[in-house]
Amino acid sequence: MSLAIVHSRAQNGLHAEAVTVEVHLAPGIPGLAIVGLPEAAVRESRDRVRAAIVNSGYQFPNRRITVNLAPADLPKEGGRFDLPIALGVLAASGQIPPTLLAQLEILGELSLTGEIRAVRGALPAALRCTETGRALLVPAPNVAEAALAEAATVYGACSLGALCTELHENRLTRAAATSAPAPVDSGPDLADVRGQLQARRALEIAAAGGHSLLMAGPPGSGKSMLAQRLPGLLPSLTQAESLDVAAIASIGLAGFDPACWGRRPYRAPHHTASAVALVGGGSHPRPGEITLAHGGVLFLDELPEFERHVLEVLREPLESGRISISRAARQVEFPARFQLVAAMNPCPCGYLGDAGPGAGRCRCTPDQVTRYRGRLSGPLLDRIDLHVFVPRLDPAALASQAPPQIESSADVRQRVCAARERQRERAGTINALLGPKALDRDAALDDASRQLLLTAMSRLGLSARAYHRVLKVARTIADLAGVESLAAAHIAEALRYRPVDQGS
Repeated sequence: MSLAIVHSRAQNGLHAEAVTVEVHLAPGIPGLAIVGLPEAAVRESRDRVRAAIVNSGYQFPNRRITVNLAPADLPKEGGRFDLPIALGVLAASGQIPPTLLAQLEILGELSLTGEIRAVRGALPAALRCTETGRALLVPAPNVAEAALAEAATVYGACSLGALCTELHENRLTRAAATSAPAPVDSGPDLADVRGQLQARRALEIAAAGGHSLLMAGPPGSGKSMLAQRLPGLLPSLTQAESLDVAAIASIGLAGFDPACWGRRPYRAPHHTASAVALVGGGSHPRPGEITLAHGGVLFLDELPEFERHVLEVLREPLESGRISISRAARQVEFPARFQLVAAMNPCPCGYLGDAGPGAGRCRCTPDQVTRYRGRLSGPLLDRIDLHVFVPRLDPAALASQAPPQIESSADVRQRVCAARERQRERAGTINALLGPKALDRDAALDDASRQLLLTAMSRLGLSARAYHRVLKVARTIADLAGVESLAAAHIAEALRYRPVDQGS
């Protein structure tokens, strides 16, 4: 046989597109040519495949070899096609039987010794291969990740030589059946936070309704500490949500750790991050921080220190929950339904409005404060539901040997889960995602509440977007209280979290 066909998958955003690897041996000047829109890493597989075949004890054919990666108009990247190409060469030259190859989809990068190395995107490939009725063969380090797709049949391989031996024996080593591990609640506990009752309350409301949150306050007041504890207040991911998060990590990070199954992601990029790092991109688009935070928390510390154009790219995904990346060769859409938590100082030095022992330390001029806060655009701030000032703690409270009894993350999480359950029973989604019609239906106001809100809109200059966000926050406050009807007290508390001069 001079022709062999092996099935594989290319990564295109979150989609694993089917690729047919066709290998043809013909007389002529010896060489290996790869066609089908391969990028540099795919073209370099010629040398890896040759060395891996020879060092695995097989003969590299001294003939003209043509490898076609179909469809020809789909860009191919990475080393994932090394193993399919090597098996195609061996099958076309008659050195291994092709019987099992038709039943498999194969991914794997080869080392020069024939070892099979891990690749990105094993889980998305496993999810898609079930549609064709074929099994998936992946490198051994990717087996646990691919096996999370419960409907897929997954095989693992450590080296090209060992795999060829199994193909000769007409058998493959199937990955042991494993169930997804139960989520483990771990991480920082809210009980570690002393004081900051208003900030703790805002954090609970944000968790219960899926709202975005901005904390402002002097350095060392606990803003980062509070943000790190938000994931511990959120419910565990559902099966479908866990698969989405795992698939994103599979292509955006160095694979997915099954031990993190069901755990909400927490991403905290540095303020020097570029727009591409935040939203994703590249010639072959990969997910950025907002997609890696999908289903979890995106924490932006020192918010005004981010470049303004970087922050502005958050406006669309905050509203739509998705980000579209367009390039000349392709267009990719990634999910980005994250919960934004941000922190900032009230002024460049950070001590404006500090009422603690350091009161009066701020020497910033009004112009400096205005320029500092002006780095954040009004449209971005308008999209953040909750704004809260986090003051410096009293040193006496920090030094206390017997701190007052405060709630742990588990205690608050019970209320958050109960509130979210009410929201799903009533509207099928959390309050932060309510549309205008559903919000008008679920947040009916009495005369006193409506008048209070209208007066606040007039005096505070609230936009129509802010009006709806106040209603959403008030609806969440009512859900935490276990009541169905909105009252003026819920509206009043929600209005306390609209933007004001921090520290004033």
